[in-house]
Amino acid sequence: MEKKAILLDEKDNVATCTSEAQPEDMVICHGGGSAQVKAVETIPIWHKIALKLIAKGEMVYKYGEIIGETLQDIPQGGWVSHENIRSIPRDYASEYAMGKEDK
Repeated sequence: MEKKAILLDEKDNVATCTSEAQPEDMVICHGGGSAQVKAVETIPIWHKIALKLIAKGEMVYKYGEIIGETLQDIPQGGWVSHENIRSIPRDYASEYAMGKEDK
């Protein structure tokens, strides 16, 4: 069955499913980029699906920004959740200053 997901930025390695996806469902991603991936496990509605293998220790990108680091390998089509990623500290003041310099 075909399902849809939101992909906000071309550099994102996850997308947000707009309905629950079951194993073998093809998830078609639209938004700021496009991709398709087959779910390998159940992905709850409004949760993230990995668009490629995301190796342990790799950064997870959503919104074109780092939202966390993986605690274990997440297979392509796998559920990206609080159980397999962790938040990482960010220096927002420096990031904001760097963004202002680019303008």
